[in-house]
Amino acid sequence: MPRQRPSSASSAHALQTAAPNPARLTADALGQSGSKDALAKLNSAMSELRTLTAAPMLRRAVDAIRVEDPKSACEWAIKALEKDERSGYGWYILAIALERGGDFPNSIRAYESALKLLPDQTEVANDLGRLAFRMGMTTQSEALFRLFLQSHPDHPEGANNLACAVRSQGRHNEAIDVLRPAILKTPEMPMLWNTMGTVVSDQGDFANGLVFFEEALRLDPDFCKALYNRGNAKLQLGDPEGALADCEAAMSGVLSEDERQMMRLSRSSILLNLGRLGEGWDDYEARLHPQFSERTGFAVGLPRWAPGAELAGKTLLVVGEQGLGDEILFGNVLPDVLERLGPEGRLILSVEARLVPMFKRAFSQAQVSAHATYLADGRFTRVVPEVQAGATADLWTPIGSLTREFRRTVDAYPTRESYLAADPKRIAHWRKALKTAPAGLKVGLLWKSAVNKDARHRYFSPFETWAPVLAQKGVTFVNLQYGDCAEEIETARRDYGVEIWSPPGIDLRLDLDDVAALCCAVDLVVGFSNATLNIAGACGAPTFLISTPGAWPRLGQETSYPWYPRTRVFLPPGHGQWPDVMADVAQALGEFVAER
Repeated sequence: MPRQRPSSASSAHALQTAAPNPARLTADALGQSGSKDALAKLNSAMSELRTLTAAPMLRRAVDAIRVEDPKSACEWAIKALEKDERSGYGWYILAIALERGGDFPNSIRAYESALKLLPDQTEVANDLGRLAFRMGMTTQSEALFRLFLQSHPDHPEGANNLACAVRSQGRHNEAIDVLRPAILKTPEMPMLWNTMGTVVSDQGDFANGLVFFEEALRLDPDFCKALYNRGNAKLQLGDPEGALADCEAAMSGVLSEDERQMMRLSRSSILLNLGRLGEGWDDYEARLHPQFSERTGFAVGLPRWAPGAELAGKTLLVVGEQGLGDEILFGNVLPDVLERLGPEGRLILSVEARLVPMFKRAFSQAQVSAHATYLADGRFTRVVPEVQAGATADLWTPIGSLTREFRRTVDAYPTRESYLAADPKRIAHWRKALKTAPAGLKVGLLWKSAVNKDARHRYFSPFETWAPVLAQKGVTFVNLQYGDCAEEIETARRDYGVEIWSPPGIDLRLDLDDVAALCCAVDLVVGFSNATLNIAGACGAPTFLISTPGAWPRLGQETSYPWYPRTRVFLPPGHGQWPDVMADVAQALGEFVAER
């Protein structure tokens, strides 16, 4: 096949400048196990097995994989293995079929059997590496991809997969170093351009990421993953309508069920961003699909609640999910749920252990306890110890699913100022402690996330962009930032002459009930969305939230935040344009001080 050069100066320039970026899209950019080429090789290899009774069964299994029928493929592969349990090809095909069907733990075991039995193990290593990657086993996948590349040093898919594994570990510069020579050798390979786009987008350069995705789509207009990734980039660049068109075009292609649910989940974010809440919350159920590789399972063993189910007089178990901030955010629906249950009904609530005191205080009529989560065979499973000990309910639901009935429009969000409650005694304690801080209004500050995975830092501005905010007079800034923040506090002192006051005797990561009280004791909380800011908003503390163009929790609103009525939103004009939005925050803070 003749090599094709980049179609435009912009794509060539983007490749040249894909270099370390101080700033950081989310997608599985890897190829698929049992690709067309791999299946063709399998058929070719199996042609040598014509005398074996298992060969026709294996060919039927391969045919089933080709048409995305993993169930039939498994059945035929198992029949073949019943004829010859030492067939490496049989175990390999079974592994591919199991993976396509979402049974990752058993797929890994089948791959391991194939590795032991097949004469050429490198193709199996590549597929096993892909599966390990999908299960979050990034270091293992990297080792398997490197093994494959040792035997196939110029294989573009091998380079692509290794770059994905390296990228997922935050080593973006190294991923670029793997991809650039592969693109120069085989510029006609769309997946390489697609993966380069995901790397630079991780670095926050969505504009250049868009260029790479466009080149991938020029080479293959039906490349579903590039369409999906381009849609995600468009969302972050403030084009949700374009993002939706790309996401739905990607979903119309031939996909594994895992990929379809991943894209459906992405579509939910786009729909929410467009203010189409009912459709968005319906799509949000993709996170729970049994064949979605990133699904957290719930070992509850009770009938599942569904929209429209009668709740009056029932006992309902609600289980927190996702991260801390999500559990707090979705708590917005609980007052409505209690009203629907009525005086004869009962709410059992299971949340993260650090949130139990806060939810108990706010929902005294509910039975509140902590859930637990364990990891087995690469899957997270959440359990409710009280249920394991014998507690029962008529129905149960993950907390986020309640939005499908109670929050289908923005107008369904109540105007009550709070739904969680801080400890009044601890609020008094912190008000007294704050009097020992320098004079001025007390403004709590949050500037980063302690989560380093998933390139999350691209949604937080560099600390130096806070300079105009820190320059405001009549303010004492209070540190609410959990994690290691000594460097930023020293920078504020040395470069801006600002002392950020650190509250004594509190662990800002673990003592969340006390954090809630501190948030209610200060005059204002300012920062990006993390667990602490969600606590402040849910407790009704006045809050300035610095958001980004693609953030779905805004539900399509520009300045207001339906979850927390006392929260004011500040948006940059484009992704990463932090100086503009920080100037707006500084001005609003000055007005806030002047009004008091």
